[in-house]
Amino acid sequence: QVQLVESGGGLVQAGGSLRLSCAASGRTFSSYAMAWFRQAPGKEREFVAIIGGRGGITYYADSVKGRFTISRDNDKSTVALQMHTLKPEDTAVYYCAARTGYSDMYNPSDYGYWGQGTQVTVSS
Repeated sequence: QVQLVESGGGLVQAGGSLRLSCAASGRTFSSYAMAWFRQAPGKEREFVAIIGGRGGITYYADSVKGRFTISRDNDKSTVALQMHTLKPEDTAVYYCAARTGYSDMYNPSDYGYWGQGTQVTVSS
């Protein structure tokens, strides 16, 4: 069992930065690849970024590549998403998730544990 709690969301102007954090409980944190997803009103939940269990491998959605950075600290059981050059289209609820499946890392159904989400609003 893994419990995830996100923090760090808020309101920021376009071009600004935010850092999201996700704290995990459980002893097996490093065994999970961790990802961030986001969901805007009226839209499906979409993949943002993922990091491997040891932190050496990362993948990003094209829409955030070069602006967002995912990282993790296994000693502290945390995963972070540093967001720069934010755009109004980045406005969404952001969720961290632990991957338990092996089919498709871009699909939310591959993730068995989710946080409650944190709101990010980017004003123009």
